[in-house]
Amino acid sequence: MSEVRRVVAGSTRSAKKAAVSDVPIGPTGRPYQGFPTPPKLDGHGPARIISLCNQKGGVGKTTTTINLAAALAGYGRRVLAVDFDPQGALSAGLGIQTHEIPTIYDLLLDTKRDPGEVIVSTRVDNLDVLPANIDLSAAEVHLVNEVARETTLARVLRKVSADYDVILVDCQPSLGLLTVNALTASHGVLIPLECEFFALRGVALLIETIDKVRDRLNPTITLDGVLATMYDARTLHSREVLERVVEAFGDEVLETVIGRTVKFPDASVSGMPITEFAPEHAAAQAYLRLARELVARGAVA
Repeated sequence: MSEVRRVVAGSTRSAKKAAVSDVPIGPTGRPYQGFPTPPKLDGHGPARIISLCNQKGGVGKTTTTINLAAALAGYGRRVLAVDFDPQGALSAGLGIQTHEIPTIYDLLLDTKRDPGEVIVSTRVDNLDVLPANIDLSAAEVHLVNEVARETTLARVLRKVSADYDVILVDCQPSLGLLTVNALTASHGVLIPLECEFFALRGVALLIETIDKVRDRLNPTITLDGVLATMYDARTLHSREVLERVVEAFGDEVLETVIGRTVKFPDASVSGMPITEFAPEHAAAQAYLRLARELVARGAVA
């Protein structure tokens, strides 16, 4: 009888090993799981505000804001994308001309102005934008002498929060007053991180800034995740950087990884998110998966 038990136990262990080995391993080294399609919402609002933040430029903040916003909108969420970078790349990436229209800069300086006058609808259903242009670069100079200057953006977004399910703030590549405003207004932070050594170096400083904002201005802010972007599985460097990120941040690293592709600049030139420009492309599917993962994690309703 004991021999039978050993044989059965051995067979069971073999079956479990086989079952485990059948599960594909994702780029982050964890079992690659699918995330369910988010259920429809009964109503809308109040919004959860998420800042996409990294003081290094060129890591995919704007690309992620545009395509994550479009993906969430496609799942029935009402989304407001806030262009909080004086370069205005988010606005341009969604086909919005910002030369002669009011922008987020006007809302920061005029406390009585209605944000509804500034919000612009996009060609994507459920997705609106608070645009920006180069005028925003003067905001830090104007705000520096204001009372409670770190909470200026929070005051603006508070007026429209009830109309949306999620508000995504595309931050500029710095840790100045505008970024501090974004972090103070936010419930969570998403850190897009290029799979490249120099992008990895600055993350510790960004985490330190988030901790300071949590201690002094916004005690409820959380890290919603670290998103690996521009990943190229063919290069040892990308794989090593991603491995180090997972070692440093563990489960805070999102399972979804955004690969490097020329489709992103093509979509930007067309003024469309990649989910609309090339919906069947692997990059579009990655952002849809990112939207599902954030809903599954509870970062988005």
